[in-house]
Amino acid sequence: MVDADKGGESTLTVLVALGINLAIAVMKAFAGVITGSAAMLSEAAHSVADTCTEVFLLTALRRSGKPADARHPFGYGKERYFWSLIAAMSIFVSGAVFAFIEGFRTLLGPPEEQTQPLVGYVVLALAFVLEGVSWLRAMRQVRAEAAESGDTILHHLRISDDPTVKTVLLEDSAALAGLLLAFAGLGLHQLTGSSAWDGLASLAIGALLAAVAYTMARTNLGLLIGQQADRRLLAAVRSRLSEQPEVDFVVDVLSMNTGTDRVLFCARLDFAATLDSTELERAVVRIDSMLRAEFAELDEVFLEPVPREDPELRARVLARYGHPL
Repeated sequence: MVDADKGGESTLTVLVALGINLAIAVMKAFAGVITGSAAMLSEAAHSVADTCTEVFLLTALRRSGKPADARHPFGYGKERYFWSLIAAMSIFVSGAVFAFIEGFRTLLGPPEEQTQPLVGYVVLALAFVLEGVSWLRAMRQVRAEAAESGDTILHHLRISDDPTVKTVLLEDSAALAGLLLAFAGLGLHQLTGSSAWDGLASLAIGALLAAVAYTMARTNLGLLIGQQADRRLLAAVRSRLSEQPEVDFVVDVLSMNTGTDRVLFCARLDFAATLDSTELERAVVRIDSMLRAEFAELDEVFLEPVPREDPELRARVLARYGHPL
């Protein structure tokens, strides 16, 4: 139920951002044509890229919720990471590259005359207000999620396994900064009469978008290739395993995020030597049920009985963590 509520809130956050970015893209494109501002046209491309991003994120939310089947026994949760990665590429290709092209064209080409800058100022002001609404919506959700897990906002953004809201917050933050850069370029062009300022603002917007795209891509790369679950969750689960009367020692713990709030968990346990096969089976079933009941994030749980003194197993654990567990 919690996961469903969170998914619905994420969908609403993305839908709000989609509607706002689409409206802003139209306004910026109109102002860019009227004023002849490279920075304004770059901002229009920025909003188009953001709109495409929201479409990819909606696809991610819809497809990642499909139930597991024979072809994908661990579900489709990682599709959220894939489509979020595509969204990052969209921001770079549709936004950053266009902004760089416009910036260099303005700097290296003949001087361009500015026309009707007032139109640009009005559009930038309206866009800032609308982007602020979307940013506040995303920030409200991130702040609530961070408070629920007892994290600071920055730490929550760093460790979160939900890239959708993080992406909206990053792109809205970049949009607000980009609007200030476009305003500066437009204003300095009007004050000095030199279009070079407009070109420099466009390049700065391109660099900003490239940085956002890289941050998003790096986050989703880690999740796609099998990032482990939150260390606090693993520590809590490991502690509960150690408390079980049938368990002598927790030899190894493996985990992987298979989706937002979905974790594949494996534990190698040295069970008490006094257990017979029937008691061992009952212990495994009981511990499995206990973990699922106490830790809702655990989507799949695998418990493997192993001897702690096995040299090959200890060598693998040492190679992975740098020390025996």
